[in-house]
Amino acid sequence: MDTTITPLGGDVYEIDTRMAGYAGITAGYLILSDRPCLVEPGTAGSAPVVRRALDELGVGPSDLATVVVTHIHLDHAGGVGDIARMYPDAEVVVHEKGARHLASPERLMRSARMVYGERLDTLFGELKPTEAERIRAVEDTGMIDLGGGRRLESHYSPGHAKHHVGLIDSQTGDLYVGDAAGVYIPETKDVRPATPPPDFDLDTALASLRKFQALGPQRLLFAHYGPVSDVTETLERSAEELRVWVDTVRDARDQGLDLDHAVAMVRDRTNERYALTRSDVDPELAAKYEVLNGIESNVAGIMHSLGESGTR
Repeated sequence: MDTTITPLGGDVYEIDTRMAGYAGITAGYLILSDRPCLVEPGTAGSAPVVRRALDELGVGPSDLATVVVTHIHLDHAGGVGDIARMYPDAEVVVHEKGARHLASPERLMRSARMVYGERLDTLFGELKPTEAERIRAVEDTGMIDLGGGRRLESHYSPGHAKHHVGLIDSQTGDLYVGDAAGVYIPETKDVRPATPPPDFDLDTALASLRKFQALGPQRLLFAHYGPVSDVTETLERSAEELRVWVDTVRDARDQGLDLDHAVAMVRDRTNERYALTRSDVDPELAAKYEVLNGIESNVAGIMHSLGESGTR
């Protein structure tokens, strides 16, 4: 696969990590500072793509200082083990609740295979272990030294996942939002929720969005997909979409409806909210995002959260 590298200013480069060969749904970011840092390496299948991109940007095997993941879901962190082997001097930074899974990924991979079955190998590949001594676990906040007085600050932001952090660049004001602000679709400028089981929780997710707003970022960098400058509007839209989806699934649950009926209700109530689902939009675009951000998976995550939290 060809590499797609987009300079974003401030020595930041967006790299299309090509999950399962798809273009434009998973992005990693290289901060080409004094201490180069890779944010979101993508899947195991993405690792060769990322390496070619770093080669093109002049970052060799001994040059990469840090690899950071916002959380350990396989579309973000599945390639960590491969990248760690390719760049033996790089430190790997992750939230403390995800660190053990990068060192010993067997349990995570078993769970993923139960969900995805045979599709796992095509979509993500195998997360390989990283030596525990190379992993640095951060707590509620953390700091990654980018050199020259520049730093990335991590901020714990659960709701999508209990091991999720956002990362803000002290020099550019860029906030790497992972999946905590949902999925941004640049072709249509839609923002859709990302609420898969088992960790999704509405109140926690909304609190994380408020935390992001309070950080005062200049730009949001989505792993799915790309940079967004309308920070306040986008974070507000993300919160609004979460509420709409959860309210709809709650209505379905209160009517005693099953997952399939809840999915149908969500489709019916949200179709007009998104340009992505208009009849004049390329159906391949909608199909691509359904692979990444399927409605059924999101609804299942919401139903799981409502089942554990009563009538909240």
